[in-house]
Amino acid sequence: MFGLFKTSSEADKLQKKYKKLMKEWHTLSTTNRSESDKKYAEAEKIQEQIKHLQN
Repeated sequence: MFGLFKTSSEADKLQKKYKKLMKEWHTLSTTNRSESDKKYAEAEKIQEQIKHLQN
């Protein structure tokens, strides 16, 4: 009940976005290689932001 008003931290939001992009990357890797590479690059940028926030 009290978790209802809990807000996510910036790192949590980025982690969810990273997981979503990696899932899309995996799906696209079998059908569209160029779009797959774009998703992977985007996910890597987010991973760097997560590392920066943790330090």
